[in-house]
Amino acid sequence: MRPLRCIVVDDEPLAVKMLEAFVARTPQLHLVASFNDPVEALSAIRSQAPELVFLDIQMPDLDGMELSRMLPADTRVVFTTAFKQYAFESYEVSALDFLLKPIRYQKFLEAVQKAQEWFALKDAAANQAPSEKTAIFLKVEGVLRKVDLADILYVEGMKDYVMFHLSSAREPLVTHMTMKAVEELLPPQSFMRIHRSYIVALSHISSVSAGGDLKVGPALLHVSDAYHEAFDAYLAAWR
Repeated sequence: MRPLRCIVVDDEPLAVKMLEAFVARTPQLHLVASFNDPVEALSAIRSQAPELVFLDIQMPDLDGMELSRMLPADTRVVFTTAFKQYAFESYEVSALDFLLKPIRYQKFLEAVQKAQEWFALKDAAANQAPSEKTAIFLKVEGVLRKVDLADILYVEGMKDYVMFHLSSAREPLVTHMTMKAVEELLPPQSFMRIHRSYIVALSHISSVSAGGDLKVGPALLHVSDAYHEAFDAYLAAWR
C-alpha cells in the first residue's frame, strides 16, 4: 500500500514540529503540508484531498471539531489535543483516533496503523460493485477475517472499537473501527443505524415493539429519538 498523504494542523508551532518529525520517521505517511491556521488548512485540505489529517481541537477562529465536519468525504482525522474531555465527541465525527498530548511515538504509530487498515478495507470494498458485495473483511486480532454480510445481526459501538454480532457465532468479532466507518463500509440498503451505538441488519429484525424496541437475533435493541424518523420511513415502505 502506498504511503497515506497527510496534513498537520495545530496552532502551536512546537506541536507542528513534533508531528512533522513523527511523520518523517514513518514510511507509511507522506506529509503534504503543515498549518498553524485552521482556515488556511481547510482550503488546502479541500484542494489537496489528503487521506489523513492530524488535527488539533482547540484553535482560534475555527476549532478542530468544526473543521472536521467540513472535510472531504474520503479524508479521515486523527485528533491531537491536550484535553481528554473531547475524546467522546471525537468518535461522533469521522475520527479514526484520538491522541492525547504529550503524544508518544508508539501511540502515533498505532493511529497510523488504524488509518492503514481503514483505507485497506475501503479499497477492498471499492473493488467490489455494491450489487455484488456479499462480504467484508475485518481486522480481528491482527488477521483479516472475511465476514458474510448475511451473517451480521447487528454492530455495537464502544468508542474506538466495534463488535460485530453474528448469527453463526456466540461471541462477537471485535475490531478497531468507528461507527461512522462501519456505516460507510456496510451497504445502506441492508443495514441501518438506529442508535449512536447500534447498526442493525434489516433482514434480521424479527419484531418491532410499540415503544421502538427491535428484536434482532437474541438481542433487544432500542431505536433512539435521533434515528426514529429514518426507521419509521423504512417501516412505512412495508405497509
